[in-house]
Amino acid sequence: MQKYGQHFLVNKGIIDKITSAVIDNMQGSLVEIGPGKGAITNALLQRGVNNFTLIEIDPEMVSYLKENLPDYAELEIKNNNFLKEDLSFLPQGPITFVSNLPYIDAAEILMRVLLFNNFHAAVFMFQREQAQRLIAKPETKHYGPLSVIFQALASARSICRVSPGSFNPPPKVDSEVLLILPQGQINFNTEKHKYNFISLVKTVFAYRRKTALNALCEVYKKDKDMLVKILARAGIKVSARAEEITPRKYADLALQLEGIIF
Repeated sequence: MQKYGQHFLVNKGIIDKITSAVIDNMQGSLVEIGPGKGAITNALLQRGVNNFTLIEIDPEMVSYLKENLPDYAELEIKNNNFLKEDLSFLPQGPITFVSNLPYIDAAEILMRVLLFNNFHAAVFMFQREQAQRLIAKPETKHYGPLSVIFQALASARSICRVSPGSFNPPPKVDSEVLLILPQGQINFNTEKHKYNFISLVKTVFAYRRKTALNALCEVYKKDKDMLVKILARAGIKVSARAEEITPRKYADLALQLEGIIF
């Protein structure tokens, strides 16, 4: 294992499925996050995709890629942390992303992509449990803040499951590749509404042992009777806890709270 905890994908069948999903859904420019030794990169090049951007955190991997990838490919290789990279250098127009995501940063990377204005599609590999969280329904084991925010902003379709033996070194868990498209359940009125919604979801889930009402009272110090009426207008029971509330009702509540909390 490398110092950044990489698990390098070596299963050609899985690489081919990822590559096909990218090609079938690609529009505009392509960005690969964390290419490692270039397994997916090379597969894309072999299928005729070139002139795209690689963002890799590990300087040793950057050196490896520059030495081993063909010059004709016209690749832009950036040595930086995707979470800190200023993405303003990317071309205007739709952007497609692909990555064997690092498990530890997968949720943060996903959120940055989902909130990127020109996001068109992504083919991402996740730890399987995290993939399940993205599509989990209310009142189920995996339903949490990531589920709510993801489903509001995007939709996912499984491409394939991936066993530990598909990597070198193998991780201890199964993985899953998802195709992600910016076709969520919510049409937000404004950018302010979207970001208020995200803040609200994180706040209520931070106090998931309390009712949503008590969480809001504790954090925002607002009148309880007033909040009871606002919850009712959003169709939320006074007794509801974080995991019982659908993405749509969170969005409705965020809208009701504009000018009161937000």
